[in-house]
Amino acid sequence: MTVPTFGQRIENQKYQARYAAYVVLENEHGEIALVQAPNGAYFLPGGEIEGTETKEAAIEREMMEELGFTVTLGKYLGQADEYFFSRHRDTYFYNPGYFYQVTSWQKVSAPTEAGNRSSWVTPQIGIEKLKRGSHQWAVKEWLKQTAADD
Repeated sequence: MTVPTFGQRIENQKYQARYAAYVVLENEHGEIALVQAPNGAYFLPGGEIEGTETKEAAIEREMMEELGFTVTLGKYLGQADEYFFSRHRDTYFYNPGYFYQVTSWQKVSAPTEAGNRSSWVTPQIGIEKLKRGSHQWAVKEWLKQTAADD
């Protein structure tokens, strides 16, 4: 199976690998969670896999940092890769993203990381707001798999 790839890879440009894990998290109203970074950009909850963390451990940590949630992971939606330039870090990134569905969640505390804001939106609005093509792909993939399960 071909891994979907988003963004433009510039020839002869050095890229820093940034492996990350994200979730599609739905509430009882059929809305999905988005996290808004301090720069205003929207992303799915999740983030960089640090050190020797597993994808699952990174998600567990990121959910507490960004949302104050514990989550139960469901289906693995797949991998999607992204090439992008971060003006904030002045770095070109190669970003393989690993995306999961959440089957249940519980708010257990305030987010442990300051600076991000979270919101609930319909999947369609989420697709429109999400900055990265790989995150848009993951929501579309989740919608396809959810429809197939019904």
